[in-house]
Amino acid sequence: MPDVLVLVDHDGEHVHKTTYELLTAARRLGEPAAVVVGTPGTAARLEASLARHGARSVYAAESAEVDEFLGTPAVDALERAAGEASPAAVLVSATTDGKEVAGRLAARLDTGLLIDAVDVDSSRVVTQVVFGGSYTVRSQVTHGMPVITLRPGSFEAEECPVRAEVKELALPPAAPTSCARVTARRGAIAGDRPELTEAAVVVSGGRGVGGAEGFSVVEDLADALGGAVGASRAAVDAGYYPHQYQVGQTGKSVSPQLYIALGISGAIQHLAGMQTSRTIVAVNKDPEAPILDLADYGVVGDLFAVAPELTRQVAARRAAD
Repeated sequence: MPDVLVLVDHDGEHVHKTTYELLTAARRLGEPAAVVVGTPGTAARLEASLARHGARSVYAAESAEVDEFLGTPAVDALERAAGEASPAAVLVSATTDGKEVAGRLAARLDTGLLIDAVDVDSSRVVTQVVFGGSYTVRSQVTHGMPVITLRPGSFEAEECPVRAEVKELALPPAAPTSCARVTARRGAIAGDRPELTEAAVVVSGGRGVGGAEGFSVVEDLADALGGAVGASRAAVDAGYYPHQYQVGQTGKSVSPQLYIALGISGAIQHLAGMQTSRTIVAVNKDPEAPILDLADYGVVGDLFAVAPELTRQVAARRAAD
């Protein structure tokens, strides 16, 4: 079977859950081959977990300078791995960085690009949600092998233990004058909460939260459920919560097992980023709010009464267990 290249998302010590989802999807198309881009020694630390999830090959694209440049090392690594493996496809997580890498790679390889897929079958036909979530389409490239970005949460990560072969992949020298350089990094403020795009549970607040202080209700429920906190564009634009937690067409796309929307009306922009969630619960005082039409469970009521009670009930059940 042909190789399927998977770009590994990691923090240098641990593989992100989205990569395991990509490896699971890759097995539908061929033999998963993980591409690790990092500083020297990174691939060795990640090899065991990648092999446990089905990566038969691990390409180690390592350099002491790799963290100094934005996107380019990953594009270089995938281009060189594609030259060696002649893969059936390349899979990248549909994050902001992943979409940039995928687009640049497709341009370099002069091949087809499929963005924001939520499913892929053995014939390399992908399912996408397009036009702000208004339509579901099936797409296939007509030129070259596909470069596919897969929306986080679209696949359940499944273990498939194999023996991995590590292959060294030399990166070309960086060209500082033509590459975007990272000059500073800001730490996330999520604390112990899971990363938004990887969380099994997401609790989001909207304009109905009323202000930055109102987000404590959202955070309390998220913490009780062991989930991540999100925000609608309206809440972010109003300054209630930082932009990095925005869920929607111009924010992050999420597909958790459970999505709880507190005080979110359900504008198309927001629905486009969360409508593929497995179960959706909405709390809104407006019975005509569009999000109630999408929700699996809707509560018409004051979120400041409903959410704290739900938090107490969840905490009580966890304590009883």
